[in-house]
Amino acid sequence: MEKRFDVVALGELLIDFTEHGFSGQGNPLWEANPGGAPCNVLAMLNRLGHRTAFIGKVGNDVYGRQLTKVVSDAGIDTSALFTDPKVHTTLAVVHTLSDGDRDFSFYRDPGADMMLREDELPVPLLQSCRIFHFGTLSMTHDGVRRATRRAVEIAKASGAILSFDPNLRPPLWNSLEEAKENIAWGLSRCDVLKIADNEQLFMTGETDFDRGAAALRERYPNIRLLNVTAGASGSVCYCGGLRVFMPAFLLGGTVDTTGAGDTFCACVLHDVQKNGLEDRTEKDLGAMLRFANAAAYLVTTKKGAIRSMPSLPEIEGILSKNS
Repeated sequence: MEKRFDVVALGELLIDFTEHGFSGQGNPLWEANPGGAPCNVLAMLNRLGHRTAFIGKVGNDVYGRQLTKVVSDAGIDTSALFTDPKVHTTLAVVHTLSDGDRDFSFYRDPGADMMLREDELPVPLLQSCRIFHFGTLSMTHDGVRRATRRAVEIAKASGAILSFDPNLRPPLWNSLEEAKENIAWGLSRCDVLKIADNEQLFMTGETDFDRGAAALRERYPNIRLLNVTAGASGSVCYCGGLRVFMPAFLLGGTVDTTGAGDTFCACVLHDVQKNGLEDRTEKDLGAMLRFANAAAYLVTTKKGAIRSMPSLPEIEGILSKNS
């Protein structure tokens, strides 16, 4: 089948309420930013010129309509973005901590993104992508878990590269053991892995990046490109026998780290789409990480994610000024 899309992603699409100062009466103000890791990834890929499509579900409410418009405006194909007639769009309240990290409170019991069913999967769309990207928020409940796992099977059978981001959010799971089991399932299927340092610790018990990555690669030999992100501490890539570290861009001006990891992930998939997974050198893996780190830094200088993704000239500007 013709590969019409560079990347298709499945998962959550929600509203991130981020802090936006105080009212004249001293009450906190919140900005309704469109978000959800899979669409954040696709939005960045669209900024880099890729053809993308999203599979997911929102509610038949004001937020669902807002999200549908935002995703469409970002250039992402929405033919498989469904509307649930009864369940409201998922909401997340994001509290930014003093160090720039975030604390999440979710309103998702249930949320529309959980309502995606296996029989709604757009099989021709899944068969027409070069890369299929997924996470674990679409595996927290039985129905959407079955849909996610079936989508992975269809995409893999059609020759797609599988990309996985654990995106661990403990409040959304019945237990951490259940979260670990589902992350392990994703790890056992993917070709490309983006994993945060806290998630690697959660899955391996290792604080050392190299030992943690070695444990994952031994346990899951299917992983061909493994990237560990650690915020301000930079990122590390493992591919074949190579290990490449790249420091983060610490240029100040950070206001919200939401979407930084997703932006990094998108830039890695941008590189994979261009250069594949074979015969990678230390030099080109370093260039991949540096590009991804620059983009991740830029998205932290704005609030939200989908509408805050940097352009290629903005990324190239950061790279040229800090060569």
